[in-house]
Amino acid sequence: MGGEGVKHIVLAKFKDDVSEEKINEFIKNYSDLVNLIEPLKAFQWGTELSASNMDQGFSHVFESSFESVQGLNEFVSDSHHIAFGKSYASIFDKLVIFDYNPTIISYPN
Repeated sequence: MGGEGVKHIVLAKFKDDVSEEKINEFIKNYSDLVNLIEPLKAFQWGTELSASNMDQGFSHVFESSFESVQGLNEFVSDSHHIAFGKSYASIFDKLVIFDYNPTIISYPN
């Protein structure tokens, strides 16, 4: 049971009038949280690229990694994270936030 720490996934659907510059600013400031909040161990992001047309308008995914649920809880309640969230709340049409403990499956060679 269990896996490698805890993952915090954010799926973002930005409002239509949000500029690419504002999105890039959001991404830079999100990634900067790694330097400000100790429990945040890694951050990565990407854009939707599937041809399946099942993204429901969500264009970006953000993944943060933590060693434990306690670390995730410290991140969520950290003043830097709270201020960051408040400063960008108005740029989203919708967000999906999903936290989980990955289960690693090993396959024989």
